Amino acid sequence: MNKMILGVLVSSAVATSLHAEVTVKEPWVRATVSTQKATGAFMTLTSDRDVRLVSAQSPVAGVVELHEMSMEGNVMKMRALPHGLDLQAGKAVDLKPGGYHFMLLDLKQPVSEGGTVPINLTMEDKTGKREFVKINAMVRPLGK
Repeated sequence: MNKMILGVLVSSAVATSLHAEVTVKEPWVRATVSTQKATGAFMTLTSDRDVRLVSAQSPVAGVVELHEMSMEGNVMKMRALPHGLDLQAGKAVDLKPGGYHFMLLDLKQPVSEGGTVPINLTMEDKTGKREFVKINAMVRPLGK
């Protein structure tokens, strides 16, 4: 049986169930200007068991996608990861600028420095059972 976590600290979150414990450290979102329709979300994820980060949602965005940014030669490329991202037991995975990250697309409102953005993460174990982590990501200034 999965257990949904309702209480979350701004700087970190832990989801527990009968299957896995996923820790989220330092979640943050980049602030936007008033006409901007997309921004990035970043954090560090660690699971005590092998799971897959399969999706995320936020009430401030019409769509939240997991992306990977990489360098190919001298060209930086970004691609969506529609099948998610594996989290290996005990191994921290950084979602950071220039690497894995979430894109919050079709923003419904500006994201202002000093605020928080709720994000709901969905994890899936190898049997297909899902776990949910609710976080509040701090909004950092543009350029950070």
